[in-house]
Amino acid sequence: MRLRALLDTDALGLRLLGGQDELDRTVRGVMTTDLRDPSRYLSGGELVLTGLAWRRGPADSEPFVRLLAGAGVTALAAGEAELGAVPDDLVTACAQHRLPLFAVNESVAFATITEHVVRQVSGERAGDLAAVVDRHRRMMTSGPAGGGPDVVLDLLGSDLDLRAWVLSPAGRLIAGSRLAESELPAGVCAALAGEHLAAVRSGRRGPHRVAVGPATYSLFPVRGGGRGTAAARDVRETVLSEWLLAVEADAGDWPEERLDLLEGVTQLIAVERDRRDAARTVRRRLAQEVLELVQTGAAPGEIAARLRVAAPVLLPGLGAAPHWQVVVARVEWDEAGGGPAGFPAESAVGGRRTEAPAGGLAGGPVAQALLEEILVDPRSSGPEPSDRIAVAHTGDEAVALVPLPAVSSEHDGSETGLLADAILEAVREPLSAGLDGDGRLTLGVSAAVHSAEGLRGALEEARHARRVAAARPGRVCAAGHQELASHVLLLPFVPDDVRRAFTARLLDPLREYDRRHRAELIPTLEAFLDCDGSWTRCAARLHLHVNTLRYRVGRIEQLTGRDLSRLEDKLDFFLALRMS
Repeated sequence: MRLRALLDTDALGLRLLGGQDELDRTVRGVMTTDLRDPSRYLSGGELVLTGLAWRRGPADSEPFVRLLAGAGVTALAAGEAELGAVPDDLVTACAQHRLPLFAVNESVAFATITEHVVRQVSGERAGDLAAVVDRHRRMMTSGPAGGGPDVVLDLLGSDLDLRAWVLSPAGRLIAGSRLAESELPAGVCAALAGEHLAAVRSGRRGPHRVAVGPATYSLFPVRGGGRGTAAARDVRETVLSEWLLAVEADAGDWPEERLDLLEGVTQLIAVERDRRDAARTVRRRLAQEVLELVQTGAAPGEIAARLRVAAPVLLPGLGAAPHWQVVVARVEWDEAGGGPAGFPAESAVGGRRTEAPAGGLAGGPVAQALLEEILVDPRSSGPEPSDRIAVAHTGDEAVALVPLPAVSSEHDGSETGLLADAILEAVREPLSAGLDGDGRLTLGVSAAVHSAEGLRGALEEARHARRVAAARPGRVCAAGHQELASHVLLLPFVPDDVRRAFTARLLDPLREYDRRHRAELIPTLEAFLDCDGSWTRCAARLHLHVNTLRYRVGRIEQLTGRDLSRLEDKLDFFLALRMS
């Protein structure tokens, strides 16, 4: 704002004492001080307010004004509340250094002037930044942006003093402003992403305000034009793939102009997101071609030729052919918006869930976008660290081909690469929030294979592992190839009616007895099996006398007609507990 505008504002009670020819100077900030030398706290462009407590005599005025002028101060305003009229020596010093001087009426508080200046300067900066954002948007629409999201975040920092970050739906840091001196901790990123996904799923209008620790953040969705913005689109098709803009500020009392500005910033970032998606087209096509060859039983030589084409794209500069891992993911939704116990719409036979896609809502593209995100190393940052991952989708399933650097001959390739639990460790919290109410993500990981001949088996292995994951409770579940040698591999394929009959025959008498007598036979059975039938260890775990434990086990055997000293009966009880 200009000095002239300050002088024309009657409510500020300013009277010009010198500097008539300098009233077109720009005010960029305001500072109140009574220090004899405040220059270390000045950056230029300020209106300095002072009560003259630094002045002990006429000789003090010129050094004080000289320091202000040297620091690039725009003008000086002296209060009349303490000393009355502004002394002539200060007027003379300001004229000597061409520094405009105002007198502040004793009825006007410095806080009133400060608030007015800050409000006006902030509004003008927002207008200037809006013009810059609009110019950048046009540039990015017509050609490469040259800087990505970081450029516009730096504008928010420099012009509006806002710390801001762009996050993925899984909580990975995409970009941050230079004003944000350090990256957000991973836990904060995950919490913000989870809050954002939950808010979008519940239909709350953004920005979403969230308190994490001592800080308050406002979360703005980054909606890409390439993924459809029509109101008719189901939010579940995009909520798990959209970026978000997190600003460390409470936007609840922001004026409409600033909210509009941040909306423009999200549109600018969305252009970069759409460009990133477009760049994935080649990788997706390669993955789709390989997947179709594998599923149709093509000759290994044909698959190997396609992999040789894919390797340079996915691992540029790699000297040797890589090993490959296959990851299969499935996202399932309840079309009605909340099935039993919050799980998706699946046929419930005897309380057992069987997979069934939500009517009319394709899960494959959603799972594809999620895999492209969660297979990235959570420690990485930036908009494009996933350029070595190829993900295809078929039906409601997404399949990722993950290349691994070739290992030396003395190592077994199955010991390298991705582990199911590690994949989900960093993303479980935010994705669980995004799926809460009516969705699940299940994921299976194969072992590494060394050649095209092994890909078909790896694909089937990953699909089997995903079915094992689907048999577990929870919103976000994964299983790896290591688990397929266990009995748990068989459980997902037991028909629902068989499961129900088997578990009811063994466990219902115990549950009914526990309900009537509060006897805790089921917990006792679980502990006894977990202690491998050791009376001493089980009694110690349950804090019971051994005789009491023997009584309970005897009651279990009496009610079920089984003998817990026999391996076959122990195994039946164990499987019944696992399937219940």
